[in-house]
Amino acid sequence: MSQRFFTQPSQDLVYLDANATTPVLPCIADVVSHTMQVCFGNPSSSHITGVQAKYLLEQTRNKARQVIGAQNGDILFTSGATEGIQTAVVSTLLANRHKATEHSVLLYGATEHKAVPNTLKHWNEVLGLGAKVLAIPVDKDGLLDSQFIAEHVGQALMICTMAVNNETGVYQDLGALEKVIRAHNPQVSWMVDCVQALGKQALALSDTTIDYAPFSGHKLYAPKGIGFLYIRENSPYTPFIAGGGQESGMRSGTENLPGIAGLYELFELLLDSKQAVFKPVCTLHQYRDQLISALEQTFGDITFNAPLASTVPTTLNFCVNSLTSKEVMDLFDAAGIRVSGGSACSSGASRSFVLDAMGVSDWQSENAIRMSFGPAASAADIALACERICALKPVLRNHCLIVSDAHQPEQEVCALGLTQLRHQGSCCWLFVADNNDAVIVDPIVELVPRLTRLVKQQQLRVKAVLETHRHQDKDSARSLLAQRLEVDASGELGWSHGEAIALGSHQLSRVTTPGHSSDSVSYLLSQNEHIEACFCGDLLVWGGLGSTQFDDASCEQMAQSLKLLSQLLEQNTVICPAHDYEQCFAMTWQAQCQASELLAALLQGEVDHEQFALRKDQLDQRQGEQCGALCGFSLAPVKASGAQLSAQQLQQLLHEHSDSTVVLDVREPYEHGATDIRSLFTLAPEQLINIPLSRLANALLTQQLDQSKHYVLICRTGNRSGQAISNLKALGFEHVYNLQGGLALV
Repeated sequence: MSQRFFTQPSQDLVYLDANATTPVLPCIADVVSHTMQVCFGNPSSSHITGVQAKYLLEQTRNKARQVIGAQNGDILFTSGATEGIQTAVVSTLLANRHKATEHSVLLYGATEHKAVPNTLKHWNEVLGLGAKVLAIPVDKDGLLDSQFIAEHVGQALMICTMAVNNETGVYQDLGALEKVIRAHNPQVSWMVDCVQALGKQALALSDTTIDYAPFSGHKLYAPKGIGFLYIRENSPYTPFIAGGGQESGMRSGTENLPGIAGLYELFELLLDSKQAVFKPVCTLHQYRDQLISALEQTFGDITFNAPLASTVPTTLNFCVNSLTSKEVMDLFDAAGIRVSGGSACSSGASRSFVLDAMGVSDWQSENAIRMSFGPAASAADIALACERICALKPVLRNHCLIVSDAHQPEQEVCALGLTQLRHQGSCCWLFVADNNDAVIVDPIVELVPRLTRLVKQQQLRVKAVLETHRHQDKDSARSLLAQRLEVDASGELGWSHGEAIALGSHQLSRVTTPGHSSDSVSYLLSQNEHIEACFCGDLLVWGGLGSTQFDDASCEQMAQSLKLLSQLLEQNTVICPAHDYEQCFAMTWQAQCQASELLAALLQGEVDHEQFALRKDQLDQRQGEQCGALCGFSLAPVKASGAQLSAQQLQQLLHEHSDSTVVLDVREPYEHGATDIRSLFTLAPEQLINIPLSRLANALLTQQLDQSKHYVLICRTGNRSGQAISNLKALGFEHVYNLQGGLALV
């Protein structure tokens, strides 16, 4: 018998990502299962079983008409909203192909789901229409610019808008849009994406001049793979899928009868005024208010990215002003709370195009969190969500992620030693000595609030805020942070300490290392005459060298600086650059020399300074054309990956090699504290350690890891642990493994 795939029990889960998808309601799942097993007929069959199936299909179509207020026009069952969008666009563009001129445009809302503009661009190109695809701007509230529509819709072959935005929950005034559209072009085809409106807004499509409206089942408790498209009477239509002639020849392929049956049950609920599954709007607003209160109690300083007055109550889009979206999402995930960063369909993006269109700040766009619940959420669901959110406050306080009212945090988690703080590809370094003396190197503007909070709550004595050079790709944060911390930063690059800075039992000295820029310096952290770390700025990047494409850069000076460092540094000196484009996190001088072919050639005397300068200049020009104006380039080989272990294989390894196997949790401490890994595996105390990626460099500094041991790395999904494995392998660790799928699949 095949092994079934089980995930976390539903009672352990707080699911607040309903705009991405929803669970299938039990009553709908029952109907779907019954249809698969009992009413399984093909609607095209002429025998009784087929006739019964056809009856169910047509009854569902009639129910759909009632739900969306469409007494006239066609209801076409599809695989989902994306197919509905394709069908509407293809039908319109084919019907208007003869009207296309050099002045023709295709209009869509700038905050539209990417399925819409991508479909318009694709078929415009395939059909060779040559129309301009234009985004209709939105204002700061996410509302479409009516004046822009009035100016351009007269030349439009099609206009596409949406009823409710999937990221922000902002709803458009469809009546006002209709007036401006029809006043300037009565015949233009108008598609309205109604996916997020179903079950949240009253719809009366036959009372409008909307030509097409796609819907999707899985956004409202029905199965995935089923949706429907409303087509206004006499609007252009061409079958997008041809074949056997099902759906009265409008959409071929055997109908998804179980999915359609699920829609039938959904429509029954929506039409039943006595049902208690879907909550009234006033109750949904109460739910939202409860969540807002819990968020503000827990995180304090929150910015909502869309006005609550013009959004549906089931969607919140916000950012925590002092935390990145990744930190918030990782924290929520560790606590069993599921949210998303912006749109689930754009989760690979670094910022929100929706919020960009609304003109929000970079911080809001890059760190937006979307929290959404469905209209079938219960009071108990929301109460549990608020309880879980509020339970995070002590975790945030103890890990210096929010301002604490306590005189002293309960845990010492600022971590003595070396910590890397990152923003995109930039790195800031914090070193804390055993007596709480501290130094900050290459601070980043976006991290100033976090650094300020951490320093004050941990009562650190910051001796200096330093820069390795005047950064040309970002604003200097040195003066701002020094002012916040009341630290003297008047010296050159913040250095006004003579020969060295005493940091407990450590000392920090500096050497002049020009090359990337004429004012570049490196800071050397030493203890007992051993240089433990080198803050090298952009002279080096992990596995490569800093760029020399800037105005005051010099390849020959870089060669001299590298030669100087080779005389000063030890093999296991930890390299701390100002950028980490390769996401390596930790590197020693020995590993750096092995990873950089040109550096090795210089230090081994295979090239002189002049030859180095020539090759370096050629390398920078070539890499600059490919990568843009980065501060350094790496030609390191393809990263190695570790063996993937299932949870069962991990348990077996722990049993067979109990003395030499260690589970290494590379998540941040606040995530580690929110999830009890010992409850998932049988672990002795010494078999579990937590070293987040931000502390891997410190693990090298303190020689915390032993190359003879077997390390099984764990994170939330396996991504961060995979990065750490590549890093450790580059450092000579051979026995490193990854927990397949991370904790998500345990």
